[in-house]
Amino acid sequence: MAKKKKKILIAFGEKVRQLRKEKGISQEELSFRADVHRTYIGMIERAEKNITLTNIEKIAKAFEVSVSELMS
Repeated sequence: MAKKKKKILIAFGEKVRQLRKEKGISQEELSFRADVHRTYIGMIERAEKNITLTNIEKIAKAFEVSVSELMS
């Protein structure tokens, strides 16, 4: 994977982990709220998954934030 691509996945995963911890929810709870598989959240947080726009929107809704806030 190209270095630049990996960098954005790491940054996004860190943001997801940060918001999840701020809201005091587990990966399992987030996966339930976002309607994605529970292991998917861990893979995102570890930058192992190149997430789709559809799933970014699902996760933003699960956090009750805008997509732009999740991406910042």
